Amino acid sequence: MEIRNKRVMVLGGWGLVGMAVCRKILREAPDELIVASLTEEEAREAVARLNKEHGEHCRVTPHWGNIFVREALQSKARAEILGDATLRNMLIEDVLDELNSAILERSALFQAIQRYRPQVIVDCVNSATALAYQDIFASYYRIKNHLGRVKTQRTHDPILVDEVEKLLCTLYIPQLIRHVQILYEAMRRFRTEVYCKVGTSGTGGMGLNIPYTHSEEKPSRVLLSKSSIAGAHSLLLFLMARTPDAPITKEVKPTAAIAWKSIGYGPIRKQGKPIQLCDCPPARAQLLDQMLCNRVEPGAENWEQLSGEVLQSVFVDTGENGIFSLGEFAAISDSGQMEFITPEEIAKSVIYEIKGGNTGHDIINALDNAVMGPTYRAGFLRSKVLARMKELVKEHGCDSVAFELLGPPRLSKLLYEAHLLKLTCGTLEALRNGDAQAIAQEVQALIASDRKLRAEIISIGIPILLPDGRRLLRGPEIKIPPFKGKEQLEVTAENIEHWAHEGWVDLRVKNMQVWQARAQDIFQALRAIPEDDTSSQFEHDRRYWLEDETIDVGKIVGWIFSNEEKGLRMKD
Repeated sequence: MEIRNKRVMVLGGWGLVGMAVCRKILREAPDELIVASLTEEEAREAVARLNKEHGEHCRVTPHWGNIFVREALQSKARAEILGDATLRNMLIEDVLDELNSAILERSALFQAIQRYRPQVIVDCVNSATALAYQDIFASYYRIKNHLGRVKTQRTHDPILVDEVEKLLCTLYIPQLIRHVQILYEAMRRFRTEVYCKVGTSGTGGMGLNIPYTHSEEKPSRVLLSKSSIAGAHSLLLFLMARTPDAPITKEVKPTAAIAWKSIGYGPIRKQGKPIQLCDCPPARAQLLDQMLCNRVEPGAENWEQLSGEVLQSVFVDTGENGIFSLGEFAAISDSGQMEFITPEEIAKSVIYEIKGGNTGHDIINALDNAVMGPTYRAGFLRSKVLARMKELVKEHGCDSVAFELLGPPRLSKLLYEAHLLKLTCGTLEALRNGDAQAIAQEVQALIASDRKLRAEIISIGIPILLPDGRRLLRGPEIKIPPFKGKEQLEVTAENIEHWAHEGWVDLRVKNMQVWQARAQDIFQALRAIPEDDTSSQFEHDRRYWLEDETIDVGKIVGWIFSNEEKGLRMKD
């Protein structure tokens, strides 16, 4: 697509790659460039720098905030959130509860997309790093001791509750899933046209033998967590790219160190603070004939802080990977090591992909070309499978409708409702032309008289809602509603409607009317097909729908999933 006169949002716009992307986007003359970063200082600094470099020919807007939490938590540091039980539970609810409109609309990411409604989003946030460096393994070590104490002493440990909640806050995959859910829904609602992610391999393209780790482990579990999240993120975007109402989705994934932002001399900072110098004279060396402690009691230190002195040296700033010394950068960029790629090269590929070019570096496109989809041979053999199964159905005098092993429960509900209509109405035409009240009575009579049919439905966890809407036939297990740890749920008119829709065979008259409307929609679609059209234009023509003597339950439920449920497969 053309970037000219479009609104473009760059997430992580202050960062190394983000700034390179912003610079190239401004050359395309967008209507507005929204530069989003974690902090206000970063966002405003990036905008000031861009305006200075490119002039103010284009509107450049700063935006800031943590895209992984709700708007109400924006002013809170992660340590503050984890340290406060109320804030902690907000985070747990936002990540682990079922996605609903409240969670969606209070999300900072959703609100940002709603506010600016960008046609293009370039995501330069290193999501894998942001999530993996929460370090679930550190949480495990903290909780391990408290668990042992509770098990051995059988006593309540209030700290254990806090640590379990903190552990829930560091679960990587639920956070990633929720992030992608919110991103997709926001872009769908506000009509984002293109989304391009700058991803990561987590190891700078190196393998499991990567020598650069975060601990004595090689490779470190935290580093592998980063790679795992990066891979999971790519697969979620792969799925988003196969969703009909999602934006065009692309991912560029550098597999080298990215450098550089600046070279200079000055204080060396760690987590934003200068590294304070300390000294331990040889005369005060610790004797290694006792326990080596991580922390030393105040007053027992054998080192001294050098007041006002900080580590200063020559460094290269590599953006989110931090600052490296001359020796570190020489080692990591050496041939056969991580080597490096410049942010401008990444930005060039991003812009080219957005504009419809083919760089060969789009991970989504690469996966599309590498995966194995449906085949001609399978399609050729499908009729053989169906024919043999129908022969066995006749031979054994049974009905093979649903086992509730594929899921969701709505699939089994729809298949059995279609089966009941097949047994009572016979054809789609008879269903369409029948009286809904009479059909409901026939179906109820069938359920009442056919013990085997009734038992097969309720034994797989699918209850049957009788026509009065107040009585339910059920077995020992019901798949809907999901009780989610509760023993009972309140029965309300609203809940009955929801549960019946999701997984109850519904014998009410109004549901028969829904099925009649479906039959009418199918016949209406058939009428739109010219009678003399024998081309390949239509997959589901008259022959497809009318070749069977009775309703084909699989065909009609497949039609429902493709049309009503918007579950149509987009790519082969």
